[in-house]
Amino acid sequence: MKSDDLAHQVADLALQKKAEDIVIMDVRQSSLGTDYFVLCSGNSDTHVRALADEILQRMKEQGQRVWRVEGQSTSRWVLLDYVDVVVHVFYRETRAYYGLELIWGDLPVERIEDEGAE
Repeated sequence: MKSDDLAHQVADLALQKKAEDIVIMDVRQSSLGTDYFVLCSGNSDTHVRALADEILQRMKEQGQRVWRVEGQSTSRWVLLDYVDVVVHVFYRETRAYYGLELIWGDLPVERIEDEGAE
């Protein structure tokens, strides 16, 4: 699967699980060693854990193996590293604190929104 397809698939899974503020950051122009970041937020530790677990399970079912997982024990910021796509599932306040969008604010960002939402 191409990295942009993988990023959009992950974003869609997060959207289905009611993640908030989903963005895909194109980091290919940076020196980060990956193509895309997918960032999303949950509204509780339980929601963050459920989002990360759903993404892991559904991607595994599609043959996409995660290379590294970090942060599952605290569920404030779970990182799922698929090499070309790195997924950051944040607790809302943790995301605001670290401000990844501000750090890489000059890179292209695509906001993913629920087409059915008003």
